[in-house]
Amino acid sequence: MESNSRLQYLPISFFSMVMGLAGLTIAWEKVCHLYRLDHSIFMALLAVTTSVFGLLTLLYLYKIVRYRQEVIEEWSHPIKINFVPTVSISLLLLSIAYLPVSRAASLGLWTAGASLHLVITLMVVNSWLHHEKYRIEHLSPVWFIPAVGNVIVPITGVTLGYPELSWFYFSIGMLFWLVLMVIVFNRVIFHAPLPEKLLPTLFILIAPPAVGFLAYLKLAGELDAFAQVLFNFALFLTLLLFSQLPRFTRLPFFISWWAYSFPLAAMSIASIEMGRISGHGFYQGLGLVLLGVLTLLILLLLSKTLNAARQHRICLAE
Repeated sequence: MESNSRLQYLPISFFSMVMGLAGLTIAWEKVCHLYRLDHSIFMALLAVTTSVFGLLTLLYLYKIVRYRQEVIEEWSHPIKINFVPTVSISLLLLSIAYLPVSRAASLGLWTAGASLHLVITLMVVNSWLHHEKYRIEHLSPVWFIPAVGNVIVPITGVTLGYPELSWFYFSIGMLFWLVLMVIVFNRVIFHAPLPEKLLPTLFILIAPPAVGFLAYLKLAGELDAFAQVLFNFALFLTLLLFSQLPRFTRLPFFISWWAYSFPLAAMSIASIEMGRISGHGFYQGLGLVLLGVLTLLILLLLSKTLNAARQHRICLAE
């Protein structure tokens, strides 16, 4: 009975764990391929990421069947609704991770993820346009999540042979990113500070330009001026957030700490790719350092999440 009551409050934001793990998996695959290392680390991470996604999917499907009203309330919540796309983003990231292993599996995951993400994006944007509930204090970097998912689509889509569709998703994601960047900075600068629980989500600011850089490289096929602008802006945001490290280290553990993981993974992969194309060792070194930080961070997050679960400090009524 206790497990059922806790499952009732299982948040959709738990799928951000899959995003972080998938980002780590993709980053290690790139390093293993680039430096001709043994792929056992990548394969182990892929198995763990797939297992976590499968477990969370089963648990959340059970929640939908058993606690439908709680799901409806979560998807109607002005903040939590922006975590719904983490499900489709997880599928898209898994499609990238599976591409070196099985093109058929990658295509299936990409088709499911892209289709679902378009539906969720329409749902979220419709919610933004027709509402009586949103206030300025509800705005935070989590609003970038629906946009980020669209930008991920081309990374696999171009390789699978869907460039036109990939441009469609890229256009949606990048233009929404520009709009949201303005209003999020307006909220952060001119209104009350973000609550402690949401401070880790500031790292999400890194994800759109870092992922956009990777997607644009796939679409354009070269490192042009726009690609460099995207990478350098992502690098600036990374430096900006790392300059505030003492502030973040003082925060108590929340599940929102997982917001650190995927943006760092995206920046690590973008740096390694930038180094590979430009030939500058600085970027390669930066990518490897970020990958080391990310690997340690994921281990820390897994430890703290499991510890919080044992102490019944997660999946609680708010």
